Amino acid sequence: MRHRAVRRRSVVWGIGATAGAAAVGGVALSAQASSGTGGSASASGGLVFDREGHTTLTTTVTDANGDDHEVTYRFWKAVPYVAKPVDEKYQSLNVSVPVTIDGKSVDAGNAPILLANAVGGYLPSSVADATGVGGGGMTGVPGGGGSPSPGASAGSGSGSGSGEVQSGGNGMVDARGGMVSLPKLALAAGYVVVEPGARGRTLTNDDGEYYGTAPAAIVDLKAAVRYVRANRGRIPGDTDRIVSSGTSAGGALSSLLGASGDSPLYERYLRELGAADASDAVFAVGAWCPITDLEHADGAYEWNWGTNAAQGTGKVVDRTVSRELVAQFAEYQASLKLRGLNGFGTLTARSYDTYLLKQYMEPSATSYLTALTESDRASYLADHPFITWKNGRASFGWADFLTHVGARKKGAPAFDAFDLSTGENNLFGTGTTGKRHFTPYGLRHDTAGDTGTRLDADLPAKLRLMNPMSFLTGGTPNAHRSRHWWIRLGTKDTDTSHTVSANLAAAAAALGDDVSHLYYWDEGHGANSDPGDFIRWIATVTGHRRRA
Repeated sequence: MRHRAVRRRSVVWGIGATAGAAAVGGVALSAQASSGTGGSASASGGLVFDREGHTTLTTTVTDANGDDHEVTYRFWKAVPYVAKPVDEKYQSLNVSVPVTIDGKSVDAGNAPILLANAVGGYLPSSVADATGVGGGGMTGVPGGGGSPSPGASAGSGSGSGSGEVQSGGNGMVDARGGMVSLPKLALAAGYVVVEPGARGRTLTNDDGEYYGTAPAAIVDLKAAVRYVRANRGRIPGDTDRIVSSGTSAGGALSSLLGASGDSPLYERYLRELGAADASDAVFAVGAWCPITDLEHADGAYEWNWGTNAAQGTGKVVDRTVSRELVAQFAEYQASLKLRGLNGFGTLTARSYDTYLLKQYMEPSATSYLTALTESDRASYLADHPFITWKNGRASFGWADFLTHVGARKKGAPAFDAFDLSTGENNLFGTGTTGKRHFTPYGLRHDTAGDTGTRLDADLPAKLRLMNPMSFLTGGTPNAHRSRHWWIRLGTKDTDTSHTVSANLAAAAAALGDDVSHLYYWDEGHGANSDPGDFIRWIATVTGHRRRA
């Protein structure tokens, strides 16, 4: 999918492609960037939200309990959030504000704002074709446009890319196998919903240059947050209570958005886009199965899934490669000096299996089994004799758990593939080079004809810009990070290692942040078994009480 060469504009932007929208011209308000702790900033450089440029829509939303709600809301479509967009199709956002819910008027003026990205596979995400709330989705998918069905892989070759669940409207799979739209649930709860598009790794211009590779997606999301904050008082909702959400690569970006708030490391990229002069910090983070910490993900993956046969082939991956990567993980994990939750102690390669079992896997199985009827529980236990059920608690061993999960989804290495076949190799492309190695190990064992002996000089900085752990561990943690974290994934998710989200949760908790981190038993990638709890959690952490 090709677009014309990069477009730079100096015009003053008004509202996006909404019927009856009026352009706002000649406006240049002074701006003062916030400190990241809730300070205000003014829209400037023409990035002024047009309060009148909306349409009024009505939709029926089925909540997490299965109850239907009729919601009438105002909808602003495809509003550019930077003054000098590289590609307007992706660098725009939609805003949805509830007016009535079940016939009752709603005042959303001070409601929390859900910033829901629809990124999967680090691919482009656009809201330009959305016809209402929850309509953002993937584009630029390798092998054809549009949005693959849930469970489709974003990558190609043996590495299988990020293995994203790619579906429009921030779709996630619930416990019943249906699709969950957090934007719609949030709207029905009385929240303001902002859905930003973002550039992604497959985008090229007419000269064959990649303009959506790292760190484009996180820069775009930061610019979207700045736009919202700069338009405080114009965009309804509490701009100091922005809650980010995303799944898989979108979950990684949501985590990164929360960890890196107001970091000066992104400033030059934001200036190039003409981003608003405001804070890009978010109040809280919702992250489902985040595909992150990419430079260490190969080792973590082998530590977790190295003994599991590969999906499709039924064969165990190269044992030498797997062992070498596990050794890398052990060294990295030791360097973090993280302690587990609930007084567990230091998390090391030797102790992590016990930690995952006791902190997450056994409690997850216990919750699942407890919720079953007595007969269904007895049937499940009979079919899964590796689980010991005693005094209302489940227990089992790590090796049995791995056997229960079954085939691993990815080859070895899982992320920096020797043949440059993964989506992550594409994520770190640059210029007209579509794929690059981003770890020394991947480069050293290259089979794709890369004769380099050292990683390209720009990669260490880009890897840091894409990793939330960079802002939570080592040295001085980011003072403007989110202080509230909701992290979820399925126990059968083999798209990355279970240590990735557990490390993220441990790092945030070590800083004193509020962390809610759970695993869904027997669920795979993209699962969301407690969406209603997340919506209620937003109200709790933000202190929101809906006003009529």
